[in-house]
Amino acid sequence: MTDDVSPPRRPLTLRDVSEVSGVSEMTVSRVLRNRGDVSAGTRDKVLAAARDLGYVPNKIAGALASSHVNLVAVIIPSLSNMVFPEVMTGITEVLDATDLQPVVGVTNYSPEREEKVLYEMLSWRPSGIILAGIEHSEASRRMLRASGIPVVEIMDVDGEPVDAVVGISHRRAGRQMAEAILRQGFEQIGFIGTKMPMDHRARKRFEGFTEALAKRGMEVVDQEFYDGGSALKKGREMTQTLLERSPDIDFIYYSNDMIGAGGLLWCLERKIDVPGRLGLAGFNGVDLLDGLPCRLATMDAGRAEIGRQAARIVADRAAGVGTAGQRIVLEPRLQPGDTLKRYKD
Repeated sequence: MTDDVSPPRRPLTLRDVSEVSGVSEMTVSRVLRNRGDVSAGTRDKVLAAARDLGYVPNKIAGALASSHVNLVAVIIPSLSNMVFPEVMTGITEVLDATDLQPVVGVTNYSPEREEKVLYEMLSWRPSGIILAGIEHSEASRRMLRASGIPVVEIMDVDGEPVDAVVGISHRRAGRQMAEAILRQGFEQIGFIGTKMPMDHRARKRFEGFTEALAKRGMEVVDQEFYDGGSALKKGREMTQTLLERSPDIDFIYYSNDMIGAGGLLWCLERKIDVPGRLGLAGFNGVDLLDGLPCRLATMDAGRAEIGRQAARIVADRAAGVGTAGQRIVLEPRLQPGDTLKRYKD
């Protein structure tokens, strides 16, 4: 599904900062380039005006100062998470056929780090920005709106994008997984998640999941959260903790496949009947699941296709074709594997 909205505003200039701060463009330039003798009061006024406007100084010098470079900034939360290399593969497939080159910045799921990465990348005036997620600090949103370049937020469509957006509805994905679990007759359902305060997409899936349970008069009977990474070892530990605390649980929904795979391995070692006694499901559809003794139920969000669609939007806009504000919603695909189905649907 594709929709269009109004285009972003024109790029900001030194004159905009000059007008808001009440000092000359030359002084604004000296402050932002950290050159020359400027009073502390004047410097504070200029920096406050630039921050409020979302203005990022242009580091391209000389004849290139009014142009964009042939770089596409790709800003993602993590390089260790197996999800994002697949997104990068899709982006690279498309950009390889153009003059554009992706450059990657990593935020570690931190809004403050995202602001810094975004500021540095925008200062080089890339031809476009591809940015994971749709939740950002207000400072980041101001910079994106003021950049005057194509911005594509990816992975998530549950919210208001700055410009274009490509992804899935994670709330809908959570609801669909809950409905699939309930169709198989599971009733005592637990949840295990990592990085829940920072990973907005995992949080939205959990919200959709619990909403679907509530419609059937049910709720998650127990849950376990962890702030660290999505490791197999942590999945094993959290699965053991949850089941020792709530032994009647007959299904565990994991926020991602890595901890789900750890939980599955723990269950198989203890010869727990999966899915007869205990059903399991994760999220992402990562290739790692192909190497397990039995296949974990999961949901494929189409990460490579998200990357391809986002790169096409940037490449088209850089070439002077295409429209701003595109909204492309992909459908996640349920993969029941061997750990969900007790009965035929």
